[in-house]
Amino acid sequence: MSKWSLREIVVMSVLGIVFAIVYLLFTQVGNIFFGLVGPIGYEPIFGIWFIVSIIVANIIRKPGAAILSETIAAFVEILIGNAVGPRLLISGMIQGLGAEVVFAATGWKRYSTWVLMLAGVGSALFSFAWGYFISGFATLSTSYVLSMLAIRMVSGALLAGLLGKYISEGLAQTGVLNGMPLGKEIKKRKVA
Repeated sequence: MSKWSLREIVVMSVLGIVFAIVYLLFTQVGNIFFGLVGPIGYEPIFGIWFIVSIIVANIIRKPGAAILSETIAAFVEILIGNAVGPRLLISGMIQGLGAEVVFAATGWKRYSTWVLMLAGVGSALFSFAWGYFISGFATLSTSYVLSMLAIRMVSGALLAGLLGKYISEGLAQTGVLNGMPLGKEIKKRKVA
């Protein structure tokens, strides 16, 4: 496993804190949608809860970046008031693990748009499996549950994968990530 620099740890931690706040805000949006249309209401925005794993993994490109960033975000979200409490820490780890598995399958060497989108889908699949057992999805009809899963996978691909790519590359284009793998890649693209 590659050694982490202090700068990488700070960047990951800061992004984890920022997205903990974003996640907590989106919980309120999800609650509104849930109130309007039921459990499926969360699914179109569920990908937002995976985004920090994609952003940090794309920036740092080291084993553990996805799972650690989601775990940090979940921990901070608990500290700032998410009502789910400690169970949220497990959810964060599982979401990060879903993305981490995809990056691991590439040997932590490929961060194309498709890989980032697949990592979002990986988070969606892992989180859905966890949610199936803790959220009572088994009481819902099979077609409803499959619809929830399909929407969550699309949300993971688009909100976590694609939006995560654009946010991380946008940060890199400012120069703030110079010296980090994504920053170096963006710099090479500008020269070419």
